[in-house]
Amino acid sequence: MVNVGLEKDRENNGGLASMDSIESRWVFQDEYDSDINSVDHHTVNGDDGSTPRNVLDLDSEDEDDNAVRKLIRTGPRIDSFDVEALEVPGAQKNDFDDVSAGRKILLAFQTLGVVFGDVGTSPLYTFSVMFSKAPVNGNEDVLGALSLVLYTLILIPLVKYVLIVLWANDDGEGGTFALYSLLCRHAKVNLLPNQLPSDARISGFRLKVPSPELERSLRIKERLEASLTLKKLLLMLVLAGTAMVIADGVVTPAMSVMSAVGGLRVGVSGIKQDQVVMISVAFLVILFSVQKYGTSKVGLFVGPALFIWFCSLGGIGIYNLINYDSRVWRAFNPVHIYYYFKRNPTKAWYSLGGCLLCATGSEAMFADLCYFSVRSVQLTFVFLVLPCLLLGYLGQAAYLMENHADTTQAFFSSVPSGAFWPVFLIANVAALIASRAMTTATFSCIKQSTALGCFPRLKIIHTSRKFMGQIYIPVMNWFLLALSLVMVCSISSIYEIGNAYGIAELGVMMMTTILVTIVMLLIWQINIIVVLSFVVIFLGLELMFFSSVLWSVGDGSWIILVFAVVLFFVMYIWNYGSKLKYETEVKQKMSMDLLRELGPNLGTIRAPGIGLLYNELAKGIPAIFGHFLTTLPAVHSMIIFVCIKYIPVPVVPQNERFLFRRVCPRSYHIFRCVARYGYKDVRKENHQMFEQLLIESLEKFIRRDAQERSLESDGNGESDSEEEHAFSRVLVAPNGSVYSLGVPLLADFRDTGKAVMEESTSEELKAGPSSESLLSNADQSFEKELSFLRKAKESGVVYLLGHGNIRARKSSWFIKKLFINYFYAFLRKNCRREIASLSVPHSHLMQVGMTYMV
Repeated sequence: MVNVGLEKDRENNGGLASMDSIESRWVFQDEYDSDINSVDHHTVNGDDGSTPRNVLDLDSEDEDDNAVRKLIRTGPRIDSFDVEALEVPGAQKNDFDDVSAGRKILLAFQTLGVVFGDVGTSPLYTFSVMFSKAPVNGNEDVLGALSLVLYTLILIPLVKYVLIVLWANDDGEGGTFALYSLLCRHAKVNLLPNQLPSDARISGFRLKVPSPELERSLRIKERLEASLTLKKLLLMLVLAGTAMVIADGVVTPAMSVMSAVGGLRVGVSGIKQDQVVMISVAFLVILFSVQKYGTSKVGLFVGPALFIWFCSLGGIGIYNLINYDSRVWRAFNPVHIYYYFKRNPTKAWYSLGGCLLCATGSEAMFADLCYFSVRSVQLTFVFLVLPCLLLGYLGQAAYLMENHADTTQAFFSSVPSGAFWPVFLIANVAALIASRAMTTATFSCIKQSTALGCFPRLKIIHTSRKFMGQIYIPVMNWFLLALSLVMVCSISSIYEIGNAYGIAELGVMMMTTILVTIVMLLIWQINIIVVLSFVVIFLGLELMFFSSVLWSVGDGSWIILVFAVVLFFVMYIWNYGSKLKYETEVKQKMSMDLLRELGPNLGTIRAPGIGLLYNELAKGIPAIFGHFLTTLPAVHSMIIFVCIKYIPVPVVPQNERFLFRRVCPRSYHIFRCVARYGYKDVRKENHQMFEQLLIESLEKFIRRDAQERSLESDGNGESDSEEEHAFSRVLVAPNGSVYSLGVPLLADFRDTGKAVMEESTSEELKAGPSSESLLSNADQSFEKELSFLRKAKESGVVYLLGHGNIRARKSSWFIKKLFINYFYAFLRKNCRREIASLSVPHSHLMQVGMTYMV
């Protein structure tokens, strides 16, 4: 009958492709389950509206291989997993899309205090580090070094970051993990197999599907999704870039503070280097100690200070150009770079590491993009930051043209004597601002990597109610302070610290170049010539700089490389262990058939109340639930499997937070809830607020489910009571007679009326119910379920936490045993427990442990 109806529909409507998916549709229904897995209209039809390629390609959230399925025609299926994410019409608009010109100017001014502090303080040390490796032998050396600095500023911060990389943001978010998140949305490259089709329906996804005309983009997407090696390589690139960002959070404070305080040696002749180190240590301790107070108004408070700093740079540059050699304008001719390398190629190559310091902070422009629009960052850099930087370097070069011996402190030596102390003060303020902003960016990077399963859980304190990205991580704060102090005390030379600074910056830059290249190929789909030009020019340039800094790694800057490698292994081992744990839980999840055989009472006593069983499975019944059933004499009358899941989007709107689905027939009262968060989302709600939001969303889902069932019954004229009785463990004979196989749990709840089975006589069941009685029964069943939910809520909510540990099998390789049994176990033991982030009182908590052999 089903096949005949399908053929008839094809004859009348020209096939499934022309069928109106809103009015009616074909769906598969499990014979014994309440879940209906819809054939999505876009799945059935081709992209061009052609005939269906594969009707069995289902957008299914649950996996039940043993279920018997039948094809039926229904009205529009209302399912929280499929529909709730479509509540918000259209995609979320960026907050900066429709702002006034005055607001754009204000945003551009605020970016000074957050985004440009690092690159703005680079004139303090760039020439000093360069000329420490390639001493000045004449004016041509000054011109050559200046030309290198000018074109490095133009190519890396301006062309690469401001004009290209900033556009590769993830809905306003920047940084290494934002690029990885963007790629994970457009291609299934995430190694953790917890993706759901409903994730793509979040309004923040804003996917641009690769067009069929660009076969290159489709081939790259298929190759990435099919190759496990490429997925692992992509993840390792991201982890390496993230490790370098965190390492940058160690070097930036040390370099900025040391170079700013070093100006005392110019203003006060009796100051020695040891005293500069001690003052720098004191500044660093103060800097990291006040980090916990947050930077919620950092843009407004320190924006004026950075504005004065940039104006001072430009003013000093103009003064030096007027009073010294103004012929330095000739450095804009790149031929001076050629002469610079021709005269002394080895020393010029050594100086490349110092030259790169003029571009430090370029990555911060991208990483700190979350608070400002792309346009405001671009305008500020082009019209204020870049001109002031160019004038500052030109002025220093003009001074050095006549004072070759003052290269040790090139910046402070070029400051006019009358303005020295005001400039020294504002320079130290700018250095502290740059250091603090970089530390905050490091915290944000760690939070993103934690959300995407690549960093152990740490305590995160949100320091601002207005800006959700303003966070403070106490453990990492003191860890960064300790490493900064070690670097300042053990590598007291600013030149060696500068080399370490270059290593950290270049590591991040190269990873960003590779990831943006993949974005160009997969998402932007631009001409291959443009892509090749980008990767050849910028990756080649960065590799050249990297070869220079690596050559000097033996002078002490190897410390930062070791630190980055340790961080990389910590993140990789954590991701590897988490992936193995999740895959093992998926393999050992409970069978749906076993749960059905246990019946509505699950083979035990159902105690009043709601049990929230936390697990990491986004679909399927976790094996830890079997532990609860076999260990405890009773389970709660309502069970909700709660999965806290992070989606590769910055923010998930609150009304798209919870997705629900029935796990078993309605009489079992078992639901699955996926609580979705973005990697920038703040989980500030306490357990009472979380319970309230979850229960409200569940009531909403039950109401929709009842509405949908009444629509199906009314639209098709089919009996909804048959489905009701199937939930109640009944048998429908061929003649239409209904025989009860058991009493459903709903029948035990008599506050709002008697159960459906008790209201119908045997004669009515044999004759079949009327449409009026069907609607009445549906309304009564809906009210009963809501009343049951409210009674269960009044009885209390208990959190059931399952701790799944993993151990390597005895037959495993030695490396795997080392990683899992020792390194991963150590990280898991010392990271923050999940219970701490839930802030649940112990009286409402129940925990069961389980060990998996992997």
